[in-house]
Amino acid sequence: MLLLDASHTSHTRAQTGIQRVTRSLFAELALTQPTAGVCYDPGLRAWRTLNAGELDHLRPDQPATKSRGSKWSLRQRLASHTRRLLGFVPALPAATGFVCPEIFSPKVAANLPAIFARVRGPRVAIFCDAIALQYPELTPPATVARFPAYLRELLAFDGVAAISETSAEILRAYWRWLGVAAPPVVRALPLGLAKCHIISDTSPGLRPPRLLCVSTVEGRKNHLALLEACEKLWAEGLAFELELIGLARADTAAPALAKIAALRRAGLPLFYVGSVPEAELHAAYGRCAFTVYPSLTEGFGLPVFESLGYGKPCVCSAHGALGEAARGGGDKCGSLGGCVALDRVDAPSLAAAIRRLLENPAELAALAAAARARPFRTWRDYAADLTGWMSKLPRRS
Repeated sequence: MLLLDASHTSHTRAQTGIQRVTRSLFAELALTQPTAGVCYDPGLRAWRTLNAGELDHLRPDQPATKSRGSKWSLRQRLASHTRRLLGFVPALPAATGFVCPEIFSPKVAANLPAIFARVRGPRVAIFCDAIALQYPELTPPATVARFPAYLRELLAFDGVAAISETSAEILRAYWRWLGVAAPPVVRALPLGLAKCHIISDTSPGLRPPRLLCVSTVEGRKNHLALLEACEKLWAEGLAFELELIGLARADTAAPALAKIAALRRAGLPLFYVGSVPEAELHAAYGRCAFTVYPSLTEGFGLPVFESLGYGKPCVCSAHGALGEAARGGGDKCGSLGGCVALDRVDAPSLAAAIRRLLENPAELAALAAAARARPFRTWRDYAADLTGWMSKLPRRS
């Protein structure tokens, strides 16, 4: 039996990148081998398997939500507290391995030894990125303060599966900087992709054409540069629409949200409704001519892969994990495979790339054809690679 930690995801409907990874991986693992979702229950002060309601939160097709945090209802907290007072001790199944795909909280981290002791096989964490250290000025202060401890806590695992070569090297470099003599093995395992139902028509009938940006609205996602680029092009008379989809982080999204409100008050063709269900997201990809992902840095770049999976070209950065996505997920062939990869993702560079695609339909069609021709890793591929690697991973003392 493989145990998967879903302490956060089992108590939220949010569909951020980490939640989507957790849900997709759990669903795929459960199809191919005995897998149990577990969580650390703070009221019970113990690890336990997920109940029916928590398992429902692990379904990939979650409804839209305006909150990204995890919440334990008063009823849940009282029930857990009562069970602890009555002496209830939860039983965990015999486990051959443990996977933690989330960025765990300090409380979960403090209780990892308890569940590690119940697992006779390898204990593996999935590592996304160290953006909190790379861009502290664009990251919520609480996350910045927490992150060094989290990177040290990863040392307790037998192995760490990084979601890109870029993320893997950043983690190795950080541990070298700390002077860690014998860190866990770090392996780069690029994520999988859900079926995106390729939409072959790059001119879906919308006039003017529509651009799409799917991303959490926060500082490092660089929405301000995209909005300034579009404002400049609209002022120059270029006809197009911009649609933004994604939750907003209240702690770093304020400047972008203010700009969105100002542009909409000015009557410019900008659409933003926040998070949307999967069916509406699919429809948005169907409407768009291409996507723009202006993020400064990523651990993987899932929205780039999803755009290409729908057969839609994407404008993004050429650096780091986003450069890996543009090249084909970490390969060295150098093919951009449907992307316009930019050396800089500032407003002038984004404006030039958007103008180029809007004014050159032949190039846009060629990029869309390249996107449709790309092979993509599935979640089944990812789950197989992860469990295959785990089966050969020795336990550390």
